[in-house]
Amino acid sequence: MTDYALWEVIVNGDSPPPKRTVDGVEQTYPPTTIEEKLARKNELKARGTLLMALPNEHQIKFNTYKCAKTLMEAIEKRSSSKGLDQTYDKLQKLISQLEILRLKNYFSKDMI
Repeated sequence: MTDYALWEVIVNGDSPPPKRTVDGVEQTYPPTTIEEKLARKNELKARGTLLMALPNEHQIKFNTYKCAKTLMEAIEKRSSSKGLDQTYDKLQKLISQLEILRLKNYFSKDMI
């Protein structure tokens, strides 16, 4: 992944929501400046990217994390290098099988 702004959000956390003081009470408000909107966009994009990387059966477990940084920490906590290696091996096997099937279909149509 080469979007460094997203990795920065994942590693460092998002910027705090904008706040203003009204009658001595501090309140958060929706982003209004370009920088605030960009920070919010990066946070949502980073969280979405992390969720898309998870298998479907695990997305519900991690959907409760609303911040990309805490989501990444939870994923790292539940994942081990062994589990990641197994997932990678399974994906490589699936890709190989799909290539074989695609070649079989190509040759069977060609020979008819």
